[in-house]
Amino acid sequence: MLKLDLTNAKLKEDLSTYQTKVSEAHRWLEDKTGAGNDFVGWVKWPVNYDKEEFDRILKLKEKLKGKYDCLLVCGIGGSYLGARAALEMIRGLYPTDGPEVIFVGNTFSNNYISQVLKHIENKNVILNVISKSGTTTETSVAFRIFKQFIEKKYGEEEAKWRIIATTDAHKGTLKSLADKKGYEEFVVPDDVGGRFSVFTAVGLLPLALAGVDIKELMKGSLDAMNAYSIESIEENDAYKYAVARRILDKQGYTAEMFVTYELQLTMIAEWWKQLFGESEGKGGNGILPTSACFSTDLHSLGQFVQDGRKVLYETLLLIDEMPNDIVFPDDDENLDNMNYLTGKNVSWVNKMAQQGTLSAHADDGNVPNIEIHLKDNSAYSFGYMIYFFMRACGMTCYLAGVNPFNQPGVEVYKKKMFKLLGKE
Repeated sequence: MLKLDLTNAKLKEDLSTYQTKVSEAHRWLEDKTGAGNDFVGWVKWPVNYDKEEFDRILKLKEKLKGKYDCLLVCGIGGSYLGARAALEMIRGLYPTDGPEVIFVGNTFSNNYISQVLKHIENKNVILNVISKSGTTTETSVAFRIFKQFIEKKYGEEEAKWRIIATTDAHKGTLKSLADKKGYEEFVVPDDVGGRFSVFTAVGLLPLALAGVDIKELMKGSLDAMNAYSIESIEENDAYKYAVARRILDKQGYTAEMFVTYELQLTMIAEWWKQLFGESEGKGGNGILPTSACFSTDLHSLGQFVQDGRKVLYETLLLIDEMPNDIVFPDDDENLDNMNYLTGKNVSWVNKMAQQGTLSAHADDGNVPNIEIHLKDNSAYSFGYMIYFFMRACGMTCYLAGVNPFNQPGVEVYKKKMFKLLGKE
């Protein structure tokens, strides 16, 4: 399902020399004894998830069928990136089935919020608000605006079933509001941090309401959990990737560029950037997570990658089987001199671009490249892939001496912002 290729990674150390450290960190993850152990519920989540809540999600999906054509997902960071990444990877950028899904609560942009309000005036709308505390400012600002929109459009009684809250099970501003208003509620688990939460109700509820097969997603994550719960580096690709990152960091590569060749994988890169950036970037350390979509960005970043300062390596996510291929047509006049591609699949052209770029960057440019091959863009593959990255993230951070599961630096801007906003 997923294959890691380190052929072009240019590692100057043998992965096996890290086995002792990997074994120690492996036990921290498995036994919940490492730093941040209160937030490792995701490690065994594919078997320990709340089955009753999962069934409630499926029942709600059936209950609401035909009652909406637009789903607003209100959240920021881990409360929306995973779901959006999954939707775009699985459904594509312009899906022809299922509801329109619009993400709000992830920006203070008055222009964006205003445009969404105008766009949904004549839509049949439901809203899923996602916040553990209910005090995340971007989400709270948007939620009040869109809650009032729904209440005005449908009335407060109908708004009760059109608004669904995903929040803390016992406490918090959103929990109290949802109880008072009578919204259906789902839980943000106490032991799963936001960036690791896509296969909890945080991600599963909006995905189910958008038409994604969440049973397949969970099956993929379970199979990945079984594959990547092995202590041996030799047998565990997630740990190989984790160790390769540490070796490249020691070799002076301070940035990792996550590269895809499909526009509908752009949000996978955004989710990945939060996962590694928020987990690893602490104490003046960490590899800068950045991203690009080739071949598009070869026309903007390609020059730097090829000939610029050697500060980055590339991690390629390559999907082996993408749908909707096109055959390049013949043209009798051939005024564009493109008939040399007549009869070729555009997927083949894209693959040749991949191979040519890999050779240019790795061989000529001496840029390390890590390749991750995923079978297809199915819900199963998405579930498998996210567990791979989460397991690798936990391991690589422990190897770097970092607590993967806190984010103390995020609070600094909030304190400064609240002071300027006049919040007590």
